[in-house]
Amino acid sequence: MRISLQPAFILHHRPYRETSLLLDILTRDHGRISLIARGVRKNRSKLRPLLQPFSPLLLSWQGKTELMTLQTAESQGIPISLCGECLLSGFYLNELLMRLLQKQDPHPQLYTIYHHTLLELAQSTLQQKHLRLFEKKLLNELGYGLQLDHSIPDRKPFLPDQLYQFHPEQGFGPCDQNPLQNTTFSGKSLLALASEQLEDEESLLEIKRLMRIALGILLGPKPLQSRKLFRGVIENEK
Repeated sequence: MRISLQPAFILHHRPYRETSLLLDILTRDHGRISLIARGVRKNRSKLRPLLQPFSPLLLSWQGKTELMTLQTAESQGIPISLCGECLLSGFYLNELLMRLLQKQDPHPQLYTIYHHTLLELAQSTLQQKHLRLFEKKLLNELGYGLQLDHSIPDRKPFLPDQLYQFHPEQGFGPCDQNPLQNTTFSGKSLLALASEQLEDEESLLEIKRLMRIALGILLGPKPLQSRKLFRGVIENEK
């Protein structure tokens, strides 16, 4: 296989042997792939400065196995500058994609969503709604989208003042007399998520809790390292 000038972002890189890097890449047309960048850790390498997360790139590679070899890399625009909590959020997005995307499973729309979310994060202050909407769209792309059109089993529209119980793999049903508080959400918050108008703090907190549950089912028990970084930053600021 030989691929030329494919739009891509680097999700993660780590040393490989003495002078190379092992790259985990999100591409527009080929999904998540792994590449060996040979010799780029040498001082005279011209490619190494380009091979950084959050930089839009055009990559060329070739190979016959799951682990292929990078041939060339070109910049496709100005690197997206992230700072503070926005930088940690970028690492969070990358880790989600690393953990949840199967290799060589194309998601062109998700590539566009990821790029757009990075641009939203390149603001001076983190807005939580951008993370929540990315999580929602990621679940949709993976085939695990939340049922936000109606409640179950009556198929009625959500009511802002009604509480709903989240049933994974089914949807949201009206609460019974003994609801489980951790999986209970207001109709107001569900409507805000459906319309992607997450503006008030209460809805943002509820939807954050919902996404933790929905994504946790797919992620399994292994914790996300990016969440540990967030907690460390918060503790240091106290």
